[in-house]
This record gives sequence, structure tokens and C-alpha cells, in this order.
Amino acid sequence: MRFKLAKYILVLSLVYASSNSFAQRIDISTWKAQISLGINSPSESGFISSAPAQSINFPTVNLGVQRMFSRTLGVKLDYGFNRFKSEGGFQEFKVNYSRVNAQLVYNPSETLNFLPQFIQIVAHTGPGFSFVKPLSGLDDNNQSYLNFNLGVEFHYQINRKVASYTDISYLYGITSLDDYNPEILGLGAFNGNVITLSFGVSISLSGCYYCE
Repeated sequence: MRFKLAKYILVLSLVYASSNSFAQRIDISTWKAQISLGINSPSESGFISSAPAQSINFPTVNLGVQRMFSRTLGVKLDYGFNRFKSEGGFQEFKVNYSRVNAQLVYNPSETLNFLPQFIQIVAHTGPGFSFVKPLSGLDDNNQSYLNFNLGVEFHYQINRKVASYTDISYLYGITSLDDYNPEILGLGAFNGNVITLSFGVSISLSGCYYCE
């Protein structure tokens, strides 16, 4: 009888420990630094029709600082650098596309009970400013304009301080391409949209402030 009771208590304890462990979410730091590296795909419509860029380009580099106000809501300021290369044709060119964005951050992982304990999904969105600089002596086509960034990150927590993550972002350019006459004068000019895919690390700068 005592053996059966002890066995019953042991089983209940294991079930409780398992369910409690699953319910626990990873620590949410107030401040985080992020860095990622990846690829980009600029919209063809952002170039003159006779000189588009390659559909896939390297590199994309993102640097950011994030501030959380709760376990779900925060803000971040980030900088992104992208390089485009011409698809080919009568003249090659390269374009440096940089941007700065101030974004809202939303982490719904608390309510997504199907996620493993060490996985987080983080959405981010907000306005920014883009700077386009064609290389190879095409300085006359430097451009700057507003953008709007919409993205999602998938985080894998390595330990309490460090997480690896994948970021997919869509940068919408709030502008329109100038009319160049002749069209060749617009070589290297770009004011379209950009999709980026990058992989990086997120590092806690402040310790655990929003913890279970």
C-alpha cells in the first residue's frame, strides 16, 4: 500500500515538474544588442528598366539596440547596410543601400503555448530613412528617402545571455523613381523595396529584468 502511494506521489511530482518547466518562459532582458549577417533581394522596379540588380545579393549587415518595457512590448533602434550588384549588361555597377529605423517590438511568445521553452517569435515594425549610394563614379544618383520596415525574428535561446536568431524583413521605400532622359543617366539609382534575410546573435546587456 505504501509502495503504491509513493509511486503515485512520484508520478504526480514528475507530471507537475514537467508541466511547470514547459510553462516557464525564458528570461527577457531590458536591454539587448543585436548583430546579424545575411542576403538581400531588391525590387526590380526600383531600378531603371535597362539596368536592374541581381535578385539575390550579399551582404546584408544589421546592428541594433533593443529596449523592452515588459515581457511583450519594447522598442529598438537599428542600422542596416546592404550591397546590390548589377545583373549584367552593358555596364556593371554596385550600390550601397543603408538605412536607420526606429521600431516597435512585440513578443507574443508568452501566449503561444505550442512553442518550445527555448524558442521565441518577435515581430518588429517602424519608420526609417534610407540612403542609396551608387559606386563606380555614379555619385550624381545618390538618393535618400523614407522607408517602413516590417519584419519577424525567430530566436533560439542558447543561455540566459545569448540567443541566436533569424530575421526576415521587408523594407518599403516611400518614394518614386525619377524619369531619366536618356535612361542611362539613371544607372545605379534605386528607390524601391528590399527583402532581407539575416542570421545573427542577440546579447543581453542588462541581465534579467522580466523573468518568471
